[in-house]
Amino acid sequence: ACPTLDSGSCPGTQPSMLNVHLVPHTHDDVGWLKTVDQYYYGDRNDIQHAGVQYILDSVVEQLQKDPARRFIYVETGFFYRWWRQQDQAMRHIVTQLVDEGRLEFINGGWCMSDEAATHYTAVIDQMTLGLRFLNETFGECGRPRVAWHIDPFGHAREHASIFAQMGYDGLFFGRLDYQDKARRMKTKEMEMLWRASDSLTPPMADLFTGVLPNGYNPPDGFCWDQLCNDAPIRDDPQLEDFNVDDIVKRFLNVAHAQSEVYKTTHIIMTMGSDFQYENANLWYKNLDKLIHYVNAKQSNGSKVNLLYSTPSCYLQELHNANTTWPLKTDDFFPYADDAHDFWTGYFTSRPALKRYERLSNSRLQTCNQLEVLGGRRSRKGLFGEGGSDSMKAMAVAQHHDAVSGTEKQHVAFDYAKRLAAGWGPCQVLVSNSLAALSGSDAPRVYCENLNISVCPLTESSPKFTMNVYNPLGHAVMWPVRLPVNGTAYGVFDAKGSPVDSVVLPVYQASREVRGHKGYAINELVFQVQAPPLGFTTYSISLLQNGPPPTPLENKAPLSIQNKFLKVTFDPDTYLLSSLSNLETKQTIKLSQNFYWYNASAGNNAESRQPSGAYIFRPNSSTPFIISKMIKVDSVKNAVLQEVRQWFGPWVTQVVRLYKDSRQLELEWTVGPVPVGDGLGKEVITRFDTNIRTSGLFYTDSNGREVLERRDYRPTWDLKQTEPIAGNYYPINSRAYIKDKDNQLTVVTDRSQGGSSIADGSLEIMLHRRLLYDDVRGVGEPLSEPGEDGQGGLVARGTLLLALTPPEKAADLHRPLAQSVVLQPLLSFQQGAPQSSSQLEFSGLHAALPPAVHLLTLSQWDRESVLIRLEHQYQAKESKSFSEPVTVNLQKLFSTLEIVGATEMSLGANQWKDQMTRLDWKTSSGEQPQRQSPSDPSPWDVTLNPMEIRTFLLRVMQH
Repeated sequence: ACPTLDSGSCPGTQPSMLNVHLVPHTHDDVGWLKTVDQYYYGDRNDIQHAGVQYILDSVVEQLQKDPARRFIYVETGFFYRWWRQQDQAMRHIVTQLVDEGRLEFINGGWCMSDEAATHYTAVIDQMTLGLRFLNETFGECGRPRVAWHIDPFGHAREHASIFAQMGYDGLFFGRLDYQDKARRMKTKEMEMLWRASDSLTPPMADLFTGVLPNGYNPPDGFCWDQLCNDAPIRDDPQLEDFNVDDIVKRFLNVAHAQSEVYKTTHIIMTMGSDFQYENANLWYKNLDKLIHYVNAKQSNGSKVNLLYSTPSCYLQELHNANTTWPLKTDDFFPYADDAHDFWTGYFTSRPALKRYERLSNSRLQTCNQLEVLGGRRSRKGLFGEGGSDSMKAMAVAQHHDAVSGTEKQHVAFDYAKRLAAGWGPCQVLVSNSLAALSGSDAPRVYCENLNISVCPLTESSPKFTMNVYNPLGHAVMWPVRLPVNGTAYGVFDAKGSPVDSVVLPVYQASREVRGHKGYAINELVFQVQAPPLGFTTYSISLLQNGPPPTPLENKAPLSIQNKFLKVTFDPDTYLLSSLSNLETKQTIKLSQNFYWYNASAGNNAESRQPSGAYIFRPNSSTPFIISKMIKVDSVKNAVLQEVRQWFGPWVTQVVRLYKDSRQLELEWTVGPVPVGDGLGKEVITRFDTNIRTSGLFYTDSNGREVLERRDYRPTWDLKQTEPIAGNYYPINSRAYIKDKDNQLTVVTDRSQGGSSIADGSLEIMLHRRLLYDDVRGVGEPLSEPGEDGQGGLVARGTLLLALTPPEKAADLHRPLAQSVVLQPLLSFQQGAPQSSSQLEFSGLHAALPPAVHLLTLSQWDRESVLIRLEHQYQAKESKSFSEPVTVNLQKLFSTLEIVGATEMSLGANQWKDQMTRLDWKTSSGEQPQRQSPSDPSPWDVTLNPMEIRTFLLRVMQH
């Protein structure tokens, strides 16, 4: 237990007065203008004066001088670095400050995650990493009770749902749309209850949410950090410029003005900002005086009471007020801080980093799973836990200036370098585990550059073996494309049966991108099938070097089709013209092309807001078409049919239909975006259909629940000033448009921005290259240098298209999106498989039910394993699968004997049965009922739509 839990450590307040909760805090980005380690040490102060180690040193010293002082700390990734360097005496002092509630951890994830470009898997992981460190270091007193997202640029509903399920009592943030804020101030609705799920029974995903008054800065005139220029309190009447009366008067005015827009007799002020408190004495000395002199006025009848406080103490007072709160059910995207300043560009900024982060997540999950499945043998030769470097690199990448794409270029390189370095120990672990499970210890290689047709082993070996590990809880079918130099190969599966394969010439765009990295002239293409949570093995041998493979046809076929889909092309332009689902006998008109918006430039004469890393500001609502006439090659064979489209020197695409696929694959390659004409470009692809969308479209929230979008805001009367940028929303894994008969769903392979501007249309921004900084602090234009350091970045990715009736859509896009997020991992060995080795393995006794997704499987400590099971459908989304489903924990895994299971909160830092949260009443007067879980037995657990359940399993390894 912890005394701070029953608010025993919260300072006393005055019931008949206005209580001003002063919250000393620092906002420490884990990378932005400097790298995370440069920020920690205070290195490169020529870029920005900031040193986190000194902040923590100084704050701890100042807290000890007066028990009334308070401080909150947020970014566990920094605190962890500092704690490791402290001796026992200092650790003892800090632990006492935490126990007494004088130093309080708030939020507590490794970082403060971005909300638009993150996937829920990685958000839950980074929160778990931070919360675990706090729990193991400080116990219950270190458990954060309040989520604190003061800087992210718009707020996702799924984040609020995650925080609620992690046991948080409330969330405070700083940024919301300027029109939304103005209305909320008028109606005193700056604080609300956010109902963050359409599927989970309230209050499971209900979260009290408060908008802070000044972003996260102090009120004007009251910033006393060494980075600020406001006047200190000069309180010696014998010295000149005595200003106590003036400061007190100004402060009382600010407090009264703020109390006019908040509901209770308690208000909060954030006393701190970016990297402040490096010399904490300045802040505390002046805050001590401010509190003293303002409160001294009470003897003359003043009704204002100042106190040092924390967000959780403030929240406790709001709860004690026993009032009702407005209900919010949508989200806080898009965010604009002025009429032409929509922060919707970062949804796409740095597309290669966004993809690499997603790929790294897939590898980390695979690494964690194989550590469990392979048992102790998997950790051979590793210091500490194999996954931990990878976990920390992934956790830092979730930061709101990391995967968001809003950091300086040198910092973006650092994030990518960390992800690559984290994969090193994971690779050792994966190899050990696969060797243990398969009995084959021949060295394994992992081809990192298959996306540009490079893999030295497959290019040169006459005979090799490929292991396919599938991290999903369901069997998977997956296309594989390997760079080779032969013209015909024999491919055999684990049972020795031949597999259809074809050799095609390497795509020209790949040759250009890879430069001198690889020399394969061909690609070997075939489809693999892998068992759930397991692997299978393919053996591949060269049959002939002879004549070149099937030549490509230099024209577009009128159509390509398999037994599920048919796609037609316009005979004049070679562009897509229709898409048909042959199973359901439905057809839509579908045309697609690539366009670019001309980015507004930073023109000082007009002082126009330019596009930049954060902000999307096209200078016209009509995008430029890249090409009306395109060149094509095509190929048809037993494995696949593809049409390779050339839109110009910097945009190409392959339209691809595999033999047994229910989705159409579009592989786009964009870049280097030319800017020699002095015009910044924001590149989109747009699908135009005859679907009657009535102005509506749909995007996912952090990869989970889907929200309805239109040129409208549910909580205020929108005055739309940017018809394009003001209608862009984040897409993390899917977007769709529909009418009563047809739904076109697009599944993406990374986070991107998108919209539906005209009826029946869906556009996705793929890449952006800009020439001006958008004046939000990053201080450089978004113009990524690319491979050679100057030509510009080439980005490549895939969009998967599905056409279904609306009521069947989720049955396809839910599993499809998961298979893109958790991709099979390929590894290669020279030669034929060893005769004694096991060629196929599944870690599950049977595939999971279709509605159930295995979200987490990772080694917690020597005896226990953390697992999360998720119902991957929303309520009412699927006739077949939007129902409760029951799973038996004891019968899940084939290699683990489970001897006990205890349910935990989503963040795995509390036992579920000990998790209590504050209850809140909404203005509509309803008080939600808590549902008791209805598990049939201790081992059988029931999942309701969109529910995630977290268990710590005690295991014995076979």
